[in-house]
Amino acid sequence: MCTRDCGFCAVEHGTPFPLNASEPETVARAVTELKLQYVVLTSVTRDDLQDGGASHYAEAIRAIRTLDPGVKIEVLIPDLKGDPTALETILKEQPDVLNHNVETVPRLYPQVRPQADYRRSLELLKRAKEIGSSLLTKSGFMLGLGEIQEEVLDLLADLRGVGCDFLTIGQYLQPRSDRLPVVRYVLPEEFEDYRRIAQELGFKGVASGPFVRSSFHASQMLRMAPINKMKLQIPKAQRAGYRSSPTKGRGFPERKCLC
Repeated sequence: MCTRDCGFCAVEHGTPFPLNASEPETVARAVTELKLQYVVLTSVTRDDLQDGGASHYAEAIRAIRTLDPGVKIEVLIPDLKGDPTALETILKEQPDVLNHNVETVPRLYPQVRPQADYRRSLELLKRAKEIGSSLLTKSGFMLGLGEIQEEVLDLLADLRGVGCDFLTIGQYLQPRSDRLPVVRYVLPEEFEDYRRIAQELGFKGVASGPFVRSSFHASQMLRMAPINKMKLQIPKAQRAGYRSSPTKGRGFPERKCLC
């Protein structure tokens, strides 16, 4: 049960049950029993909790590392309502990768993520880099919801502008009949074009294809970048000035939004 009702997601909307205090330990034991070397921790959005569930993430990381300090941990987190203290709670446990998906271009947020905010998501990724200078950050989005080429290129530039390291791009598929319809099935060649452009922009790792999802080959992506001990620091006011204008001759078919 999720406290938000996004147009692309099949998870039920409503009031979730209270947190299960034993869940972090249960997850840690499962990781150990399955002999997992790379784990992605994620959750529904918990706007009903003061810290958005940040302390629960922190407890799960600690529990896993207590049983097996060698496990690599990626956290795929909600936006925590933009609370910097909640974000710091998670980052103090030094996950290997901090993942937060922007999901789509800003114009489509009212339909796709009505209770979220594009700039708030970018700020979370930016602040994570300011707090943990060696932290690897990751984001992802879907194609096929009605976005156009120029919007996708701007989105790529925005993510690089906040220092995002890893990127996943996949095809949106309607999970049930009352969710947003698929506007367009994107050609594999277009996914490849976006992958190439993203790499040219400086992403350390990019997975782009119709069947790619947030955790697609996550452990392989981590191996693409050098791992340094994350150092926490007081956030500094800084603005990444990188911006890319849409380019021509990239091999994209000309198209208009159909939504």
